[in-house]
Amino acid sequence: MTGLCDLHTHSSASDGQYNPTELVQLAQKRGLTLLAVTDHDTVAGVDEAIGAGNALGVTVIPGVELSAKEHHNFHILGYGFGREESELTRLCEKLRAGRDERKYQIVDFLQDQGVDISLDEVERLAGGEVIARPHFAQVMVKRGYVSSSREAFDRYLDTPAFRHRVKRFKADARTCLESIQAAGGKVSLAHPYQMELPDDELDGLVRQLADWGLDAIECYYPRYTPEQQMFYLRLAEKYHLHTTGGSDFHGEKVKPDIQLASLGLELDWLLQHISTN
Repeated sequence: MTGLCDLHTHSSASDGQYNPTELVQLAQKRGLTLLAVTDHDTVAGVDEAIGAGNALGVTVIPGVELSAKEHHNFHILGYGFGREESELTRLCEKLRAGRDERKYQIVDFLQDQGVDISLDEVERLAGGEVIARPHFAQVMVKRGYVSSSREAFDRYLDTPAFRHRVKRFKADARTCLESIQAAGGKVSLAHPYQMELPDDELDGLVRQLADWGLDAIECYYPRYTPEQQMFYLRLAEKYHLHTTGGSDFHGEKVKPDIQLASLGLELDWLLQHISTN
C-alpha cells in the first residue's frame, strides 16, 4: 500500500486548468503523496511536475493518456516511462499534429452550428501545445453560447454530427500500448464505461489487450456506478491485471464536479518498476 494517490490528472500542457506546478501544489494540499500527470497525447508537462513534486514532497509519476482509434473514448494510460526521445514521444507528436489540424475543423463545424468563436481566442485560453475540445467549451461558456462545459459537449462537441464531420489522427490500440512499453512504461485501460460497449465486448477487448501486455485497468473513477466498478474489478482478476484509479481531474472550470482523488492503492508493482527503470 502506498500513501494517498491520484493516477489520472490533466494539466495545462493539454486541456487542464492548472499548470503542472499548480497541479502538484493542489495534490500536496489534498494530502496526496503520489500523483500521475496524464495529459492527453503529450508529455510536455511531466518534467515541470516532477520538479515541483521534488520540492513539495510529492512523488510524481510520468504519465500520458493516449486515444486509440477502434472505439469512441477508447483511452490508454501510460505510466513510468523514460522521458528521452522514443516511439512514445514520436507518437505524441503525431497525435498533437492531428489535434492541430482538427482545431480548424472544429471552428468550421461550430460556425455552421451558429456558434461564432475565433480560433485565436481558443488558442489564447489554451496556452499549452495541445488544443482540445474543453478549450472550445470554455470559450463557448464565456461567450454565452452555453451555460456550462457539459452543455457544450452535449449539444455540440460530443454529438454524432460532430464525430461524423470532425476527424483527427489516432493510432490503433496496439500501437499505443506498445509505444508505452517500448519507452519502459506500464499500461492501464482508462474509464472503460466511456466506450459504451456491452459487457461481453468489453471482456473480449480486455482479453486482447492483456494478450498484448496490458498491465492494469482503471477500476476506481468518480463517475462509475457500483456495478461498473465491480465488473472492472472482476475483469482485472480474470485477466490477472493490476488496478489503478484516479479522478480525471481537469480543474473546476473544465469539470466543476470533479476534485482530485485520494485513493489508497497497492502500487508496489508500479513503484518498483519506476525505481528500476
